[in-house]
Amino acid sequence: MPFIGNQPALSYTSFAKQDFSTSATTSYTLDNPVANANELALFINFVRQEPTTAYSASGTSLTLTSATASSDDMYCVYLGKAVQTVNPPNASVGTSQLVDGSVTSDKLASGTGGKVLQVVTSTSSTNISTTSQTFVTTNFSLAITPSTTSSKILLMANTTAQINGSDINLDIYRSTSSSFVSGGKSRGLIGMEPANAMMSVPIIHLDSPNTTSAITYTIYFRNNGGQTSSFLRSDVLSSFTALEIGA
Repeated sequence: MPFIGNQPALSYTSFAKQDFSTSATTSYTLDNPVANANELALFINFVRQEPTTAYSASGTSLTLTSATASSDDMYCVYLGKAVQTVNPPNASVGTSQLVDGSVTSDKLASGTGGKVLQVVTSTSSTNISTTSQTFVTTNFSLAITPSTTSSKILLMANTTAQINGSDINLDIYRSTSSSFVSGGKSRGLIGMEPANAMMSVPIIHLDSPNTTSAITYTIYFRNNGGQTSSFLRSDVLSSFTALEIGA
């Protein structure tokens, strides 16, 4: 039907109804306060009563002109109290009705086992060398804050290394536990022959940090033969990625 002005948005509302236990009386108590009788539609034995003539109302007091009987059926509908339905009908909400960013990672984490909740990536081409046979930091790191304590963190790194006739180990240090993620076993091992060969060194590890605090993961390396090892190159861009996986 044509009308003047903006088209009203669809809404889902219902009117509150109250059933009464009747007796031989003219006085009843309303569940919801009203200003006057015109805010109620009162029915006795399924016949609508005339406001201000058959009854009056103020606040939570309902007063009838004539007393009811215990066998009467009486109810009212609150015309002045439209109650909004909490849940819209099924399949009635589309993506255009959702505000950008309104679905948080907490909601995504609920019931989304195995799904990627967030991805953090870091890149580096900063070369570092060592002769140490104990782990030293490469300063190649990234930070991520898990959405839930049950989330897993999938760590993946694609790096390069160069050594002089020996082999090196790589590992990942987790800041929240102040320890390596390996549980005593290194994440990466590579041996070089001939000397000074350059090779790609991948790392893949699924971590269970059990925290919602920010975590910094850092790659460490060592030279098992006490010779010079070189990690990363200035002419090669290496990547380090963390994926939060919903439990």
